Amino acid sequence: MSLYVPTGTPPLISTAVARIERRLPSAGEVRVRQGQRVEPEEVVASAYLSGTPVIVNLARALSIAPALVERAMVREVGNKVSRGEMLARSSRIGGRTCLSPITGKIEAVDAETGYVTISPDPVQFNLAASVRGLVMEIIPSLGVVIETPAAQVYGAFGMGRERAGVLRLLVTDPAEPIRPEMIDARSAYAIIIGGSGISAAALRRAAQEQVRGVIVGSIDEAELRAFLGWASPASWRSGLGDWAFPNADLPLDLTLVVTEGFGSRPMALPLFELLANHDRQETLIEGSTRLRAPLQRPRVVVPLSSRTAGVQIEPPRPALRSGASVRLLDSAHLGQVGQVRSVSASPRRLTTRVRARAVEVALDDGTTVLLPQADVEVLA
Repeated sequence: MSLYVPTGTPPLISTAVARIERRLPSAGEVRVRQGQRVEPEEVVASAYLSGTPVIVNLARALSIAPALVERAMVREVGNKVSRGEMLARSSRIGGRTCLSPITGKIEAVDAETGYVTISPDPVQFNLAASVRGLVMEIIPSLGVVIETPAAQVYGAFGMGRERAGVLRLLVTDPAEPIRPEMIDARSAYAIIIGGSGISAAALRRAAQEQVRGVIVGSIDEAELRAFLGWASPASWRSGLGDWAFPNADLPLDLTLVVTEGFGSRPMALPLFELLANHDRQETLIEGSTRLRAPLQRPRVVVPLSSRTAGVQIEPPRPALRSGASVRLLDSAHLGQVGQVRSVSASPRRLTTRVRARAVEVALDDGTTVLLPQADVEVLA
């Protein structure tokens, strides 16, 4: 199964300027200026985030009627309390006491239910640049847009937030999967590269070894569900009419990018070679996937030296033409790479008896296939 999202951007960009938007979860303060150069660990913006309020059943804790809760309170609404500080007591002398479970502010006391609501103190959130580059745009109170010359690979499916790490190649063949024994302490804080897939056991091992990201050609849907702890395929449904949800974090702080789709498919050779050529280099991995507008594909960004020759300002948008290198997206040839022999100017009858604009592609084994133009993706 392919989850190709036709954004118009090719899945492989060897040298072009990448735009990375770094945005706070809520309004805060931008701490860099436009035109400033930043490093991956440099804080570009910060904000104070409010935690989830804690509700204490004070009437039950003191074994009193809800109407007596206000009288039992030692501190008033609006007061600050520290964790472990006395919140209320059932009588002035002796009796039961209730301590505050957190440090925060008393927001409300409900005499009808006996509940007391405490809001935790805001926690400072620092947003790192996650990539080396130049701040080209300031998003007031929210974040920045960073540009950097980079090699980029777009995936078909991904999960997890943006993370930075060093690429670590674990296989030498794009058809070779990542096995649990391949992952050890040397993979800590790295973004590991595999070939045809990864099992739930290997994903769990990666999480244990503090791997930040995983890039593979494909993944079995049942293995991914086993890792996520989902019992059935129905767990994919988010209730919004679209099972692929953006900004979904995997358990134990791990981001996944799949280049071809679900199943057992080798990574397309051009994508594998580009990633392998940048082994041991700093990388940014983005797992967000959106199948509805605005469309978004997961991405791997490998910053290049500012002195790299041939860097393009805009990513190339190669045309579907005779001689072009393409990746096939249909279920029978998913992930295979071929060369275009001809592109039909008018609809042609396909093997499915449907008439559509088609493309004739020569594969590496010498065979030729006729596919709808929607079933091929131009690489170069």
